[in-house]
Amino acid sequence: MALALGVDTGGTYTDAVLIRDEKEVIASAKSLTTRADLAIGVGKAISAVLDEAQVSPDQISLASLSTTLATNALVEGQGGRVALIYIGFRESDLEKHGLKDALKGDPALVISGGHSHAGGEVAPLDIQALEAFLDSHQGISGFAVAAQFATRNPAHELKAAQIITERTGAPVTCSHQLSAKLNGPKRAVTAVLNARLIGMIDRLIGRAQDRLRELNIHAPMMVVRGDGALMSAEQARERPIETILSGPAASIVGARWLTGAENALVSDIGGTTTDVALIRDGKPAIDPAGAQVGGFRTMVEAVAMRTHGLGGDSQVHVVTEGLGGGVFLGPRRVLPVSLIAAEAPEIVHAVLDEQLRATTVGEHDTRFARRVPGIRADGVGEREEVLLDRLGDTVLPLSSLLRTRMENGALNRLVDRGVVQVSGITPSDASHVLGRLTDWDGEAACKALELIARRRVGSGDLLAKSPEALAQMIIDQLTEQTALTLLETAFAEETDGLGLPAQDLARHVLTQRGLSRHRGLMALDAALNVDVVGLGASAPSYYPSVGERLHCAMVLPEHAGVANAIGAVVGRLTLRRAGTVTSPSEGLFRVHLEDGPQDFSEPDAALGLLESILRDETEKSVREAGAEDIRVIIDRDIRTAQVEGGDVFVEALVTVEASGRPRVAVG
Repeated sequence: MALALGVDTGGTYTDAVLIRDEKEVIASAKSLTTRADLAIGVGKAISAVLDEAQVSPDQISLASLSTTLATNALVEGQGGRVALIYIGFRESDLEKHGLKDALKGDPALVISGGHSHAGGEVAPLDIQALEAFLDSHQGISGFAVAAQFATRNPAHELKAAQIITERTGAPVTCSHQLSAKLNGPKRAVTAVLNARLIGMIDRLIGRAQDRLRELNIHAPMMVVRGDGALMSAEQARERPIETILSGPAASIVGARWLTGAENALVSDIGGTTTDVALIRDGKPAIDPAGAQVGGFRTMVEAVAMRTHGLGGDSQVHVVTEGLGGGVFLGPRRVLPVSLIAAEAPEIVHAVLDEQLRATTVGEHDTRFARRVPGIRADGVGEREEVLLDRLGDTVLPLSSLLRTRMENGALNRLVDRGVVQVSGITPSDASHVLGRLTDWDGEAACKALELIARRRVGSGDLLAKSPEALAQMIIDQLTEQTALTLLETAFAEETDGLGLPAQDLARHVLTQRGLSRHRGLMALDAALNVDVVGLGASAPSYYPSVGERLHCAMVLPEHAGVANAIGAVVGRLTLRRAGTVTSPSEGLFRVHLEDGPQDFSEPDAALGLLESILRDETEKSVREAGAEDIRVIIDRDIRTAQVEGGDVFVEALVTVEASGRPRVAVG
C-alpha cells in the first residue's frame, strides 16, 4: 500500500489528505493557517490526518505541498523589500508592463550594458555603478536582474548576479532563468515578483520540511507549480514565482480527479480569493500569455485562471451613498472579527460592548489590529515604527492605535508588508451570524454586524434592520460577485480574439435581464451552459445559490474542501526548458546558450545541438527532482518569411518537456 500525503496552505486553513495507491482518499483534516509560522498549521493538519487514518508516519511514501501563499501575497501586495538591476534599458522603460507598480517604491538601478537581438554586446556592463548602488542600499531581501536581450546572451545578468551575491549574500533572480521569451520589461516584472517572494516561500518550504522530519516523515517533498505539475522543493525555493496559482492549479487537478469532468468551470473559494478556471477535454486550460495575478502579467506558464480578491475573509465595504445603500466585498482579506475574538476574547468583546453603548457608529468600529509574530519589519519608516511600538504584542482597536489621519497610510504600509493584520467584518462573520459556520466566536460576529447595521444610508434609514438582515445582504452580495466572476470567465472564452470586454458583457443589462428570465415585449433567457465544480470548505454554504443564479448544474464533490491537497499528490513531476535559434545574417544560424552564442552554417545542426542540450538539462533536472519513468516531448516552433517566393528561416523556439511520476520512498 502506497500512501501519499498532500498538504495545502491557504490563507485561512491548511488542509491535509492521505491518498492510498493514487485511487482513494482515506482521510482528510484541516487546521487554521498560522501566518507567523506556517509550519505550525502544517504540522497540526498532518498530525490530525495521521490520527484520523490511524497510520504511522513511516508509511508515507510521498509528500507534496500546494500553496496560495505566493498568489495571496501578490493579490494583497505583500512580500519582501527588493531591488531591481535594470541593464541596458532606459529609465522610461520602468513604466512598461506595470514594472513600477511591481516595485512598489522599492529601489531600481538603471545602468548601461545589455546585448543586441543577435546576442552581441551593445555596451559594457557598468560594474562601478552597480557596486556603488549595493554599498548604499541595505535591508534588501532579494535582487532582480534584467538585462536587454538576456535571452539572447545572459552574460551581463550572470556577471551582475555574481557581484551581488559576493557583496550582499542575498538571493538573486535573473530574468533569463525564468523565461526564454523576449520582452525585457515583462521579464523584469516576473523577476521582481520572484525576488519579492523568495524569502516567504523559502521560509514556508524550509519549515514544512523541518516539520515533516519532526513528525518522522522522511518521504521526498514536492511542490505544485502554477500549471498543475509538480516540482521539487529545492526548485520551488529558487523559482517561487512558478508557484503562483499553485493552490488553484492543484484544485483543478483535484477537481478532475474527484469528478472525472471532461468540460467544466472550476470555482474554488478560499479565504482570500476565488479562482475560476476551465477544464477542457479533461485538462486544465493553460494561459498562453502567462499567469496574471494581483494585476500583474507574468511570463510564468500557468493554468488560465481568473483570480479575484473575493473569499470568505474578504473585507466588507459599506456603501452609504444612494437611498438604499449596500455592501461590496474585497479585494483585500482581513481577519474576521469572529476569528480575532476567538484569539483575544476579553479585549475584543470589551471593545465591541463599548462601541455598542455609544450613540453614534465610529469610523473604526469592529476594526482591530495585531502584529504578526516572527515577521521582520526591516526598512520601515518612522511613522510605522511608532505604530509598531504602540501596538506591541497585543490586540488593539484601531480607534486606540491610530491618533492622526496620516497614520492610516503607515498602517496600510505595514499591512502590505505582512507585518500587521487588521480585522473587519467578512462573509465568514455573516455565516456565523446565520448559523452556517460555528468555528469561531459567533457572538462577536453578531455584535460586529449589529454595529455596522446601524450605519445610515442616503435615505436616513439604517443600513439593515438586524445583524441577520445584514448577514444575508453580505451573503447575497457574495453570490452576485461569484456569479459575475464565472460569467466573465465564460464570456472571455466565448469572445476570445474578438476584442469584446468580458467584464462589460457579464454586467450588461441584457445578460442580467436574461438571468432574471425577463418577460416583456422581449423574452430574454441567459444561463451558463456548462457544469460548475464548486470547491473550497465554504462551497456547500455559498455555491448552491450561485448555481441557481446562473441556471446551471453546480457539482459539489465529496472532499471538495480539500481538493487542493488532493491535487498536490496526483500530478506529475514536469520540467520545461526552452531555447532559441536565430539567423542574424544569410547562411548563419545562431544558438543562444547559457554560456554564450554558438554559430552554425546549417539550421539542422543548430537545432540539433539546442535540442540535445535542452533534453540533457531537463532529463537531468527532473530526475534529480525525484521523477521516474521519464517521458520527453520536444516541440519546434520554426518561423519563416516569404522572400522571392521561397521560405527563409527567421528564428526557432525549441521547447523540451520531461515528466514522470514522483519516485516514492521505500521503507
